[in-house]
Amino acid sequence: MEQGIVYLKRKRLVELENQLRELKTVARRDIADKISEARSHGDLSENAEYDAAKEAQSHLEMKIGKLENLLSRVKIIEDEDIPNDTAYVLTEVKVFDLKRKEELSYHLVSPDEADFELDKISIVSPLGKALLGKKVGEVASFTAPAGTIEYKILAIKK
Repeated sequence: MEQGIVYLKRKRLVELENQLRELKTVARRDIADKISEARSHGDLSENAEYDAAKEAQSHLEMKIGKLENLLSRVKIIEDEDIPNDTAYVLTEVKVFDLKRKEELSYHLVSPDEADFELDKISIVSPLGKALLGKKVGEVASFTAPAGTIEYKILAIKK
């Protein structure tokens, strides 16, 4: 896996492209309208509405920039490129925590797509690195602040 590359399935790429288009058209227009409206209220030096609209514009442009940067580094991975029997980027891995005796499920994703609350784990995180390349029945172990954690691989799904 190359560093800096964002691995996505085509469906996710389309979602992100649509999000970017929405931000560049609808969201930009909405903020421009808010700035225009706030300007019409006169003195800009003490106009909280204007300041808030300009700050929202700054946040929007930052979000657009981040999304454009991410999209410029995308590499599409088709389902047929993903092995059926090996934990790989864009697979869902079902594991059994050998210490806590519980089942967990994680999606292995590029760092830019990681979201722990959605069980999307970066392939460069300690857990992601431990899972990558493992097959059903194998044990992945990694060191966390709580000590060494061992997961037995139960299933791998595209």
